[in-house]
Amino acid sequence: VTHSIPACIGSMTINGKQLDNESPVSIFAVNKCYETVQDGTFFDGSGFAALVREGYKVRSDVNITLEFRTTAAHGVLLGVSSAKVDAIGLEIVHGKVLFHVNNGAGRVTATYEPRGTNSLCDGKWHKLQANKSKHRISLIIDGNLVHTDNPYSQSTSADTNNPIYVGGYPADVKQNCLTSKSSFRGCLRNLVLTKGQHTELFDFSRAFDLRGVFPHSCPGAEH
Repeated sequence: VTHSIPACIGSMTINGKQLDNESPVSIFAVNKCYETVQDGTFFDGSGFAALVREGYKVRSDVNITLEFRTTAAHGVLLGVSSAKVDAIGLEIVHGKVLFHVNNGAGRVTATYEPRGTNSLCDGKWHKLQANKSKHRISLIIDGNLVHTDNPYSQSTSADTNNPIYVGGYPADVKQNCLTSKSSFRGCLRNLVLTKGQHTELFDFSRAFDLRGVFPHSCPGAEH
């Protein structure tokens, strides 16, 4: 077994002596336990999760679905880039959700802006679907569809080769389709990427790099 247990552990004694877990000598990727907990992964606003070390190839088509819950108006949701300009990115900026795609010819953005006082940053779960089909891109938030025109219809493939960064990205990593550097604070769950017939559900506990991210437990309410 090479990964940690997703659980809460308390009242541990060794040889009759209770361990003091309030002031450990060292600590890594250990969060507090919550009285009320939901399925999901908690992002504390300081880091990111890195998936697919060998690099994810978006190319012509990809469909991304996830659910998010946050009270912050800004935060990176997901980015996949390349060393060149090809990339895709999902982010929350000023309470709007932006889906950016660059197939090499220029960045195109689909923007979802909640109507009226309806907020996506209300601490409740919201469902997101972002679809890239060649040069066409669309965004669906809670069943509401946004299309955008793409002036670069001849360019159809995002030739990415970098990992998938979720909730943020390292300072030394370039992201060509993200405008925000703010790490996401809140909870994510059910991240699925589909290409053709291949569907992959990503388990954050299997990420090759996790910073400020706590898989499998999401506080029932923001603390």
